Amino acid sequence: MCVITVDFRIKPEFAAAFRERMIANARASREREPGCLQFDVCTDPANAECIYLYEVYTDRAAFDVHLNSEHFKSFDREVGAWVAAKTVHAYERIDPR
Repeated sequence: MCVITVDFRIKPEFAAAFRERMIANARASREREPGCLQFDVCTDPANAECIYLYEVYTDRAAFDVHLNSEHFKSFDREVGAWVAAKTVHAYERIDPR
């Protein structure tokens, strides 16, 4: 399995709108992408500008499907200027439970 983590720092004036759009993007991924097994959107309760994603896909190809989906591309175009910093990590899950 492919695990993706993303750590966002959002410009303060866009924090609420980004959070709303991110939740919609995560829901669309879970509902429309058979290879998306999990897509959690998390925030730091003390800092609304920090958003953390934990995503699980069946494999790297399923994540590539996500990156090429229209809902992701639309989301990415809309929120790009709202992001102050973004760190993405890709992992291979070795303990499948």
